[in-house]
Order: sequence, then structure tokens, then C-alpha cells
Amino acid sequence: MNKRAVGTRYEDLAAAYLKKLGYRILCHNYRCKAGEIDLVASQESYLVFIEVKYRSDESNGSATEAVDAKKQKRIIRAARWYLMERHLSEETPVRFDVVAFDGEEARVIKDAFWT
Repeated sequence: MNKRAVGTRYEDLAAAYLKKLGYRILCHNYRCKAGEIDLVASQESYLVFIEVKYRSDESNGSATEAVDAKKQKRIIRAARWYLMERHLSEETPVRFDVVAFDGEEARVIKDAFWT
């Protein structure tokens, strides 16, 4: 499997897992000039921007380590674009979560980073 196919597989697994946890998936692979967001969802009163990361082993670090400051900034810029495109207020409560797959086990990190 190529990297894109692997990414799609784990994004789909993450979406199914999040649905079981009460998230409502609004968008897969949101793309704009500012970047990409793997999943956009709502949970309770939050609009949640979700990064999905997979690592088959830790030779290149853990899945959570892959969401570094540079990646976070791109996700935040894309999230602002998402809000603007949909005419949503900057006061909309948002959260940035990460679904990390180290091997086949999923782990959700809520509020993984802030704006």
C-alpha cells in the first residue's frame, strides 16, 4: 500500500472510532490553500479539527510526536480558513484533537494543542 492509501485507511478507522465516542463527522480531508485537516467533527458544543497520525513502529518516533509545532500551525491556519468559508464566528468553540495510531491501537488526545 502506498502512503496515501495507508493514510486513508487510518483516517477511516479513526472516523469510525470517533463516531463510537460520540463525535459527528462533518468532513473528511478538508483542503484549502492554508493546508489540510484530516477530519472535522462536532462533539458536544465543540467544532473539532482532528489530525490522524499512524506509525507502524517507533523507529521514526511516535504518532503523537509527528504533530509538531510546524504541523500544528498549518492545521490552525486551515481551521481558520474552514471557519471563514462557512461564515462561522471566530467565537465558535473549537478544539484540536489528535487520533494517534501506534500500530493498530487508536488513542484520542483531546485538546492536543491550542491556538
